[in-house]
Amino acid sequence: MRLAVALLIALLGTPATASDIEVLHWWTAGGEARAADVLRQRWQALGHHWVDAAIVGGGGNSAMLVLRSRALNHNPPQAAHLKGVELHEWAKRGFLRNLDDVARRGQWQLRLYPFVSSTLNHQGHFVAVPVGLHRVNWLWINQSLFQRLELNPPRNWEEMIQVARRFKQAGITPLAMGDDPWQLAILFEAIALGEGGSDFFRRAFVNLEPEVLSGTQMQQVLRRFHSLRSFLPANHIGLKWNQASQMLVNGQAAMQLMGDWVKGELTEPGNQAIRCLPAPGTAGKFSYNLDSLALFQQQDAEHDQAQQQFAELLMSADFQQQFNRVKGSIPPLADADLSQFDPCGQASAKALQHATQHGDLVPSMAEGMAIPSNVQQAIFDLLASYFSDPQGDAVATARQLARAVSAVSAEQ
Repeated sequence: MRLAVALLIALLGTPATASDIEVLHWWTAGGEARAADVLRQRWQALGHHWVDAAIVGGGGNSAMLVLRSRALNHNPPQAAHLKGVELHEWAKRGFLRNLDDVARRGQWQLRLYPFVSSTLNHQGHFVAVPVGLHRVNWLWINQSLFQRLELNPPRNWEEMIQVARRFKQAGITPLAMGDDPWQLAILFEAIALGEGGSDFFRRAFVNLEPEVLSGTQMQQVLRRFHSLRSFLPANHIGLKWNQASQMLVNGQAAMQLMGDWVKGELTEPGNQAIRCLPAPGTAGKFSYNLDSLALFQQQDAEHDQAQQQFAELLMSADFQQQFNRVKGSIPPLADADLSQFDPCGQASAKALQHATQHGDLVPSMAEGMAIPSNVQQAIFDLLASYFSDPQGDAVATARQLARAVSAVSAEQ
């Protein structure tokens, strides 16, 4: 890993010329890469240069290693994909450019959803540009396989277990998923939101309340999470999320629990059999992941001007439309026209509106929107260890969860 990161730094660490915008990101899977290409083409069409610092690795861990190394060597890129709590950690260190001037001219405060504005606001200043809003709590199903077995999609997690058993008996992988800790965390938080509800979710994964993390409701969520391990693919070790999506498309698996970036993998004409539904028990609820690009402070006027133009491009309505249709997300603009978006995108917007009105909008823990990165990593490690253990002691794990979160939080 260290050698790979060193090579990446060597490849990506060459200082850009004044007219360049170098963008560090991890949009490298099929649909994500096409969305990044939309941005590249739009920027180049304005007569600018694009330097692509794409780092392979779902969840962005490798990209963050490269970014930290480059920042410590006083050679950060002009722009980087940063989001959630980690965005504020970078702003606190003084690396990020204040975007209030661009925000004022573009009337961001009026155009963005209030929760988007607050997510990107650090100590009263905008520090990143929002580019896409993902709903994380989606269930993707192969409708043809459900019809073949005459099964209805699961509405809750008890039905999910029953349906999964039927598919397994028929020799079909029930749930397409790998063993990446962040993939497992998406499954876990969907269960927590579906069975525990929004208030439980916030108390556990936003407020980090020890009595909730170790309580009986968390123990039940952990048991449900562990019970799904027998429904994963036989080759789930090392299986990437987009490879799991292809299992769904190819009819090798019946379901996938993953955010709406899955839509970027469903580009072939034969993929109409794939249907999107709220994760079991989460109809009307919305666990969000907000993609944003932060701009690092520059020392010269030319780069300063280029960054302003880059931010203005990112917030233009036509770019937001094109980028998010390709990536699977919806624009974070409250007045966005979604008439050209697919049914899943339109359903996402309706779910967002409903969740906002009824207190069911929650930041995704798995996607780094809710808690500091070191606390998130402690949860990831514990969940992965528990899930891989055939015995899986839920009571002990819940207690360990509370202790680990408390210990790591105390280090902040």
